[in-house]
Amino acid sequence: MSQRPPRKIKAHEKPLTLTPEEIAFVRGIVIREDPHIIALNKPAGLSSQGGRINAHTLDELTWAFARPGGHRPRLVHRLDRDTSGVILTARTQPAASFLGKAMIAKRFRKTYLAIVAPGAPSPKGGVIDSPLRRESIGREAYMRISAPDHPDAETAKTRYRTLAATPEAALMELSPETGRMHQLRVHMASLGRPIVGDPRYGGALVVGGRAVPRLMLHAAKLTFPHPDGETMTIEAPPPEDFRVLAEGLGLALPGTGQAVPRDS
Repeated sequence: MSQRPPRKIKAHEKPLTLTPEEIAFVRGIVIREDPHIIALNKPAGLSSQGGRINAHTLDELTWAFARPGGHRPRLVHRLDRDTSGVILTARTQPAASFLGKAMIAKRFRKTYLAIVAPGAPSPKGGVIDSPLRRESIGREAYMRISAPDHPDAETAKTRYRTLAATPEAALMELSPETGRMHQLRVHMASLGRPIVGDPRYGGALVVGGRAVPRLMLHAAKLTFPHPDGETMTIEAPPPEDFRVLAEGLGLALPGTGQAVPRDS
């Protein structure tokens, strides 16, 4: 996961021409759209920004929503390429500024679902308050649990609780209070319960005799202050591969909805 703000875009960028299939695809993953925001349900395998594979990133696909004059939505935050779920864009510069300030002020609340193995952590719920530091190996960047007094240490805090468990695996609800790179993945691995499908941090690729198709981490819910003044919660149901694996492992998924505005 990542709550880091996206990289800045050049002021005078050249509009990108998308295929009809690409336009249909990105419009098909819209959860909520209004004059200020567009919320999307990003599929796993799609880079938010700056991907290495020869395919358009989600940031580039937002040209499908461009307005006359070349103005298009801007990503407010990012998700790792293999993480699915809610991602927010701002349709206007004032909305982007408002939401960016709200994120810096830690007024965004994010809830993720993850499948970990083997079984539930002990204790089944609590707070992980372990600093992290970045380590580069070749072209790859990793995050490691760090001593608090290390010069490169970054504070990192995650709340977690077990929603369902069997001896083989557990369904977790994870709520990051900071936004470090790979934070949820490293924090769960530090409990001896790495997220399945995450070999980088020790996650199993086969659980209960079932192949794990990818990193089983899903951004299920985002609560944030909307530029109109209300507090909004947007939810995205887990994708089919997540549901199939959870059900196959005997892990009951909680119900999910769509966009739910409520009074601030």
